[in-house]
Amino acid sequence: MSNNSENNEFHRIKENDPHTTSLSVDKFFFENVTEEESEELGRDISNNTHLEYLELGSTALNDRNMPLLCRGLTRSASIKNVALYDNGLSVAGVLSMVPFLQNANNLQELDLGDNNIKPEGFNVLCRSLRDSPIETLSCQKCGIESIDVDSDNFPRHLMHLDLGNNNINIDGCHGIAKLLQGKNATLSSLYLSMNKIDDDGAGILADALRNNTPLTTLVLKYNMMTIEGAKLFLQLVNDVSSIKATLQSNRTLQRITADYGEDDQDLNERIQRHIDNALKINALYATSSWSLPEEACKEKVILTQLHSETRAKLAALQGVNHSLYSEINPLHLPEVLALVGR
Repeated sequence: MSNNSENNEFHRIKENDPHTTSLSVDKFFFENVTEEESEELGRDISNNTHLEYLELGSTALNDRNMPLLCRGLTRSASIKNVALYDNGLSVAGVLSMVPFLQNANNLQELDLGDNNIKPEGFNVLCRSLRDSPIETLSCQKCGIESIDVDSDNFPRHLMHLDLGNNNINIDGCHGIAKLLQGKNATLSSLYLSMNKIDDDGAGILADALRNNTPLTTLVLKYNMMTIEGAKLFLQLVNDVSSIKATLQSNRTLQRITADYGEDDQDLNERIQRHIDNALKINALYATSSWSLPEEACKEKVILTQLHSETRAKLAALQGVNHSLYSEINPLHLPEVLALVGR
């Protein structure tokens, strides 16, 4: 059985002590209790109305004892943050959590990092959390290769998703793209470091983000992209192929962090500098007192399209005709001149 300190803590949870708002349970508890005691702990947590943080990480759980705990742990009106990292959970463990996930009415953050839930477990997780108020979900190092969740079954309030250190490849990028498109898109930050995303995957993500407005942060460190992938993200945030294309560039992304291989570091840095410049413009207009993101693209037209030297550099990087004036329709000249004279 657990030691006296833990017994006192569990007693306070059972008694619904208003001063006990967090609970951390280690593997030694589950190694020394009966099945009935595991279920009782789950039931006490469910009945508690003051507990906000629950930590059951670092090999505390596995597919055998998780169902025992979840026989009692079927709901919560107070828990905001649950940490289940570094356990031995598979899709079976996630399935046992479904009643709790569907009835944790105040849940805001869930950390399932370093488990082995795989794509099937992630899909179950998303469907279970569809109507949850959850805003942050971490599934780092969970053996996820692909994602087969449509936007109708994705958590409706999720803003921050961490899928780092998985095996996400081009198929996974197709699945992520579906979540970034459409009126139901909610993510504001997406972390995809240490996966298997190459230039084709980068292209899929860039295409999905052309008309996306919620996402402001995209992290893609330690993947398999090259400078060609960098060019795709440059074109995403400042497409200089035409004035119309610049005006339709992504205007809400504020941070793209990625690696593009070790070839030609000078070119790599130049492309990243142009990406950062476009993102700074986005950020400026997103955080200004009047908050008019659409003005960001007009600013890009002024600073790049109407600045011959800058446009020539960007055109060379994007492989487009560097002559701006050859593509200006005379009917659009008043609008262009209005931008210059703002």
